Amino acid sequence: MKLAIFDSKELNFVELNYTGSNDAYIRCDKESKYIDSNVFNLFTPCFEAANKLYEYYGPTKYNARKIIPLRNELLNYLEEMQSLKELKDFQDLISKNFLGKEFLELMEKDHPGWQKDWKLYLEKLICINKEMIELVEKCADEEKILWVVGY
Repeated sequence: MKLAIFDSKELNFVELNYTGSNDAYIRCDKESKYIDSNVFNLFTPCFEAANKLYEYYGPTKYNARKIIPLRNELLNYLEEMQSLKELKDFQDLISKNFLGKEFLELMEKDHPGWQKDWKLYLEKLICINKEMIELVEKCADEEKILWVVGY
């Protein structure tokens, strides 16, 4: 599991594609951004709340009507993450998400003892959230469509 947004050389990812039109997009475009599926699962509620038609394995379109609700959901989640003060609060926030417990299990597997440095991992998730907000705002400002596709 990679706690970052990365390029298309990685697999098990969700594509954040802002280079398409209202009807189509170029799969894995060189300008697309990618996020590990296990990490994206923590943000899925934001995408679902902003677009009731969200589908992990199919392309989901966030157009002018959906992009601002997505931004607002991501901002709310950012505030929630930034308010965390204790490890238990962090674990509770992660666990309430679909597949959140699996994320925590992967954390333990990939980073044994991560709990003592939990704030470092929280900061990485906050950075990812902020990057997604920037991408969404770019789409809003430039009147672009954001396509979200899981692989």
